[in-house]
Amino acid sequence: MKETLKKISVGLVVLPLLGVLALSSAATGSSAAAPQDFDAAATFKAKCAMCHGQKAEKKFDAAKADEALVESTLKGVDAAPVKMPGYEAKGMTADQAKALVTHMKSLKQ
Repeated sequence: MKETLKKISVGLVVLPLLGVLALSSAATGSSAAAPQDFDAAATFKAKCAMCHGQKAEKKFDAAKADEALVESTLKGVDAAPVKMPGYEAKGMTADQAKALVTHMKSLKQ
């Protein structure tokens, strides 16, 4: 009887702790890639400005639809003379690409 109570007591302490650990690790993993943590300005400066210029004045047509620009950002462009890598393969999401496009359009104003 004493051994059964001991097992039940340990179970009542350990199981909730395991549940809390599982939930906290799942929440941490999902928040790491949250779109609100994406810094479009820093990404533009690090990845885009070298070809597009500091004010997105080169090789960027702000008149194009956002969807087309997001697609180009994610998939890349491989049409002479323009070659641009696709950033989807490097982990960029559609929401992040849209934020980057919005930032680039704001630079041209």
